[in-house]
Formats: sequence, structure tokens, C-alpha cells
Amino acid sequence: MSARDDFHLDRAQVRRAFGRAASHYEQHDALQREVGARLRERLLMLDAPPARVLDVGAGTGLGTAVLRKAYPKAEIIALDLALPMLRAARRHAGWRRPFARVCADAQALPLPDRAIDLLHSNLCIQWIDDPAPLFAEFARVLKPGGLLLLSSFGPDTLSELRAAWAAADGVHAHVSRFLDMHDLGDAALAAGLRDPVLDVERLTVTYADVPALLHELKGLGATNADAARERGLTGKARYRRMLDAYASRRRDGRIASTWEVVYLHAFGAPEGQPRRAGGGEIATFSVERLRGSRRG
Repeated sequence: MSARDDFHLDRAQVRRAFGRAASHYEQHDALQREVGARLRERLLMLDAPPARVLDVGAGTGLGTAVLRKAYPKAEIIALDLALPMLRAARRHAGWRRPFARVCADAQALPLPDRAIDLLHSNLCIQWIDDPAPLFAEFARVLKPGGLLLLSSFGPDTLSELRAAWAAADGVHAHVSRFLDMHDLGDAALAAGLRDPVLDVERLTVTYADVPALLHELKGLGATNADAARERGLTGKARYRRMLDAYASRRRDGRIASTWEVVYLHAFGAPEGQPRRAGGGEIATFSVERLRGSRRG
């Protein structure tokens, strides 16, 4: 059984939370910006400037704007599940050659096969509970040799908050769980992506107190989206126990929060290479190649 088989994310809750956060997201996204900058250092792996770039989980479009500046001649597409995020992204889209903004689910990309030279996704896919259909879509839209570049939060993210809630309430989960690095790697291989490489780092962010951390999470839209989460009010007693448990970890007058960041890059499969889908294998060829194979 996969580590992801025991729970499911509420996609409607994910959409609502990020939609509500759109207007103030950039007041809280310092970590997201830092991880995005580290992710884009890997753009040096591109042999040539991409003609078409897709930014999955673009949010308010800050990262998309960086990609547009790096590749001014490319067609740039910002895609996000939350429409309010894309509306907020308009101010970063520019006026001379604005990037396109598309509201869609990453697991059902509204794009033809082999359409994308660079697929970029910064801290988005941790909000998807099954990586297999996601990576199948990535593999489908990437051109042969196209670059997939993504970051995601790993399962050790918010470990201190998770432990504090466990001490206060051992019954209900209060913190979303995140994709494991091995799940990502397995999904990339199953989808037929070429030469996937993963690495992980742990970043520590400190806060004045626990409410400051919770305020930032809410501002980012990073709420508990577990479909099996408790829907009622938390209760003041349990909340106070959580605060006390977390405060016991205080060092030098501040509390720390761990963020496990997983980076992955891979390349689009050569034309005709099989990939797993629906219990079988699919190989994709261009019409021109099929016609050419019948000549003579």
C-alpha cells in the first residue's frame, strides 16, 4: 500500500482556501519566493530557450513573471486551480506581451500532447494526493527532451506543529500530510519521464509565537485539506494544549517550523517510449512518423 492510500485531499477545500488567500498571499510568501529562486537555478539545464512554458500552480504570478523575463520570446502560460489567484496575477502579467492565465486542474491540463518545452511548478503539487495521474499529464504535454522542473513540500514539513497537535488531540489530524520524495520519483518513472533526479533540503523558519505561524499559514491558504479532517470547531481547551505543547519547544524566545522541500527535475520521454496508464502501457507517435514508417 502506498503511503498515500490512507487519505485523500479535499480539492474543493484547496480551491476555496487559496481563493480566499489571493488578495493577501504575497504578504506571507517569503518562503515560497526563496524556494522558487532555488528551483529556477536549475534552468541552466535547458540547452536552448523554450518556445512554450507552462507554470503549474502559478498563484499570483510572481514566478511566472520571472520566467517571462528570462524567456521574453516564449509563450508563457500561468495555470492555477483558484480563479482569484489568476485574477491577482494580472498585475504581474505585463502589458506588452502578457502571459496567458488559465484556470484548470493540473491533473487535466487543457493542452495538446507534446506542447510544452518547460513545465515549471513551485510548491503546488503537495496539494494533490495521487501523483500518478498528475505525472501522467506532465509526461503527456512535455515535448521529447522538454524539461520538468518542480518543488514540493515533503512529509516532514510542519513536523513541530503536527507533534504539538498530536500531544493536544491524538484523535484528529490538524495538519495536512504531504507527498513523499519516493512517491514523486516512482510516479515520474511510471509516467515515462526520462532521467528523474530528486533532492531534498530542510529549511527552518522561526516565529515570535505559534499564532504568528498560524496566521501565516492562513494567509498562504495552507489550511488542513484532509478530506477526513474534523469539520467542527477545534475547541479552546485543545487549542490551548496545542499552544502549550508547541511553546515548550521555544528556543531563544522564538518557535521554529521545519519545511522539507523536495526538488525534482526530469525530461520528456522520447517519442514512442511507452508509459504506464490505466493498468497498461501507452506509446505516443506523431502522425508524420507513423506515415513515414509505412513508406516503401
